Amino acid sequence: MSLTELEKEVQKLPPGELATFTRWFEEYAANQWDNQFERDVAAGRLDKLGRKADAVFEAGQCTEL
Repeated sequence: MSLTELEKEVQKLPPGELATFTRWFEEYAANQWDNQFERDVAAGRLDKLGRKADAVFEAGQCTEL
């Protein structure tokens, strides 16, 4: 199924089913993001940012939220 076909099918959903689909899709997308983040951490892709954040904190350049 193409993206265009999927979009058309989603547009046909009645309100209750659209709400159920929306909840499912939001959870699915969040899980995908979490999984990608975990892969990035494991691969060291965020190490440079972490070191920079540590340096800024140690230099006293952070403010409380």
